[in-house]
Order: sequence, then structure tokens, then C-alpha cells
Amino acid sequence: MGYSHFFTSNVSKKKPLDFAEEILTEADQYNGFNLVIVNIHSKSMVYVTNRSEGGKSIATEVSPGIHVLTNALLDSPWPKAQRLGHAFKELMDKYGEGELQMKEMADELMMDTTKDDEGLLPHIYPPETESHLSSIFIDTERPLGRYGTRSTSSLYVKSNGEVYFYERHLEKDLWKEQTVAYQIEK
Repeated sequence: MGYSHFFTSNVSKKKPLDFAEEILTEADQYNGFNLVIVNIHSKSMVYVTNRSEGGKSIATEVSPGIHVLTNALLDSPWPKAQRLGHAFKELMDKYGEGELQMKEMADELMMDTTKDDEGLLPHIYPPETESHLSSIFIDTERPLGRYGTRSTSSLYVKSNGEVYFYERHLEKDLWKEQTVAYQIEK
């Protein structure tokens, strides 16, 4: 999507919902995606997807609070999404008003290989397949090769505009990490 203009200073006054409406006009031209658009200054957030039930692309404002985005829809009631949300809340309680450690957050939350009990699986695929897919971090062999998590990231934005981004991604079977910090201009 050629929407880098949204991030430039002379256009960034656009509301996330207005930008999302632009994206919706072309959403059907892309494979399934989930996108969260945030304007820190207006404290507004919009979720955009072309994966909704019925195949219709949607954009919806997101209320303040903790939300989990998986390969499904925002706040899907998947057990692993609920597990991740609860673990995040516990981590927030642990740090309180203190500084979050991005790498620790990604390690503790996103590397969880806990699998769901068979009774919680949706029974769409064979139980062995669903069991592997039920963990937050997925790493399994399939007939066509390795299948699973390719990247994890965490983003922390403070009210004063400080931004911290941590990413771990798989590159040629090696995990690489990067951390970026910057300040959002007012």
C-alpha cells in the first residue's frame, strides 16, 4: 500500500478513521491483512481488516484498553489470544508505572509455547495440527517444511511521545533482533 504520506508531518493531522476509509477503497486488492492506525496526539486508534466474516473490509474505532491482535480479528476470543491478554495484564501489574523492558516483554509474552487443551480446539483441522497452532509461539514441521512464527514485535509509546520498538525476526533460520527508539514530534 502506498500510504507513506500518512506519516509525513504535513499530512499527519488526518484522523485515523479518515485514513482508514482511504485504505478500504483498495483493501480487496490485497491478501488478508490487519492494520492498526493510531494518532498519538488525538489519542485515537482505528482497526482495519479485509478478513472480516462475510469477506467485507471494515474499519472500526478502537476503545482505550488492552487489545490483542492475532492472525484472526482484533480481540478474537481464541484461547491463545485470551492467554496473551491475561499475561500482558499481569506484566503491566508487575511494572506498574515503571519502565517496560521491551525484550523481556517479547520474550515472556510472545515465546509462549503453551498449547490449548483439546476441548478448547475449534475442531476444524486434525487435532495434531490444531494443537501446534494453538500456542502463541508456533514452531512446527509440516509436509511443505517449517511452519510457524516468523517475527514478534512490541511497541511502547509513552504519553510524552517517546516510542520504543523491539522486533525479533527469522532470517535464513537465524533469529535477529533490533530495537529502535525515537520521539514523536508534536
